Amino acid sequence: MNKNKSGGFSVLARLMKFTKPYTAYLIFTVIGAVVSALATLYAPVLIGEAIDCIISAGNVDFQKIFPIVIKLAAVVFAGAVFQWFMGYCTNILTQNTVRDLRISAFNKLQSVPLKYIDSTPHGEIISRVVADIDIISDGLLQGFQQLFTGVVTIIGTLCFMLSINPAISLVVILITPLSLIVASTIARLCSKKFKEQAKLRGEVTALAEEYIGNQKVVKAFSQEENAEQRFEALNQKLYKVGVRAQFYSALTNPSTRFVNGLVYAGVGIFGALNALTPGGITVGQLSCFLSYANQYTKPFNEISGVIAELQSAFASARRVFALIDSSDEVSDSADKALTDIKGNVELKDVDFSYTPDKELIKGLNLSVSSGQHIAIVGPTGCGKTTVINLLMRFYDTDSGVIKVDGAPIKEVTRNSLRSGYGMVLQETWIFEGTVRENIAYGKPDATDEEIIAAAKAAHCHSFIRRLKKGYDTVISETSGLSQGQKQLLCIARVMITMPPMLILDEATSSIDTRTELKIQNAFSRMTGGKTSFIVAHRLSTIKEADCILVMNAGRIVEIGNHRSLLEKGGFYAELYNSQFKQT
Repeated sequence: MNKNKSGGFSVLARLMKFTKPYTAYLIFTVIGAVVSALATLYAPVLIGEAIDCIISAGNVDFQKIFPIVIKLAAVVFAGAVFQWFMGYCTNILTQNTVRDLRISAFNKLQSVPLKYIDSTPHGEIISRVVADIDIISDGLLQGFQQLFTGVVTIIGTLCFMLSINPAISLVVILITPLSLIVASTIARLCSKKFKEQAKLRGEVTALAEEYIGNQKVVKAFSQEENAEQRFEALNQKLYKVGVRAQFYSALTNPSTRFVNGLVYAGVGIFGALNALTPGGITVGQLSCFLSYANQYTKPFNEISGVIAELQSAFASARRVFALIDSSDEVSDSADKALTDIKGNVELKDVDFSYTPDKELIKGLNLSVSSGQHIAIVGPTGCGKTTVINLLMRFYDTDSGVIKVDGAPIKEVTRNSLRSGYGMVLQETWIFEGTVRENIAYGKPDATDEEIIAAAKAAHCHSFIRRLKKGYDTVISETSGLSQGQKQLLCIARVMITMPPMLILDEATSSIDTRTELKIQNAFSRMTGGKTSFIVAHRLSTIKEADCILVMNAGRIVEIGNHRSLLEKGGFYAELYNSQFKQT
């Protein structure tokens, strides 16, 4: 975002757009602020009138003072009720606004390209969607209440003071700019520090998420002390920036209070001199004026005090809007959908790299006929998984074309393309829900019979039956299932959809050898007549593949079946023999 777009007023204006559906609550908030402020301002007038009813010691006009006291009680009660009403409406307005903002941010994550997710620390993204929006909520709640009541109080107080004595009011008006100058100067100092604080807070969250998710590795290599040192160093930076931010924001209140003291002193001196002048203001009016001097300056204190909250909220809002403004995944160029997929896949002159300065895949050509089983092997980093990303269109090619059944995949909808593939990855994903819901994730309307049949085919039916509630057991990533059990559930999830094409990326890597043999048999039944792409490191698992692509440095260096590649004695034979050395 450029500077214009990230300015405080622009950020506030954009936040206000999210309040548009709740305009009624905004109006009620303003009404509550106006009525409560006017009630608060009218009270000193009544108090002044009551003071003027006290003529001298032992000489009080009770006949006049009692109605004033009753009226004062009614005004104070009305002010309290509308103050509560304003707070109630502000809470609803704020919570609805931040709820919509959080939904907008989360929905954005569903439309950004995978490159954004892959290149941004996950803790940083979580910080924006959760922590930053909570800070916005606190800032809005404080800001709305203080700004509405503050503005009404300032305008109302000026009007009341001018109606009593314009000359003394002039003293207040002349000193006011000093308070504004002090507050704005401190606000500028705060803004820079709160931006830096928000950025560091995201980095701390990202680091914590990284270490918490990999704590076993940290402990296995006895790197606890190193982890503590890294966290402490970053946390210390956040501490220093936070202290400076809070120090500058803490200057606001005492600075404005000093200016307010000048206002009060000026009103007291000029008011007292005016009261001593024949025909000047009464003692009751002077009391009223002094009360107004306090009430007039109080909103400046409150608004200045909330500047820290607002600056922090604006800093967080910028980060959230930066996420919302991220480029979407390139939209489908046409509404054409793949139907009745046969599974003929062609890659022609495909070039791709994740970063422009580091070439990965160059001039990749491949033709796969329907029903063929294609194994992709090669050393780490050769581009095996990248080919899968391109087939699924998680990433678009830099040049060249990929076709399915003769249709370039850039000319069909992503949903129709991806629904044609069943995908089992090395990395498992189990969401919090029942076993039944996890298996039926790709086919929510699946019957119990279909779910059980898929579980049996994936050889996970037996361990599911041993769970406390069977298929109705609620599971999650941390529910105690082994990595192999999670993998079996992921395999069942694909088996239930029975897509025309399959991608197996080290799908049995977390499964014991005995179960792997059973799964291989299940895969053989499932892949019968279907185009399959199998990424494998264990070359023993792809002996029966129709065609094996041997990749190295982003290129296909050999192609053939298991026997012909071994007989050739090339790169594949080297890889294979390194796993199965002859003695």
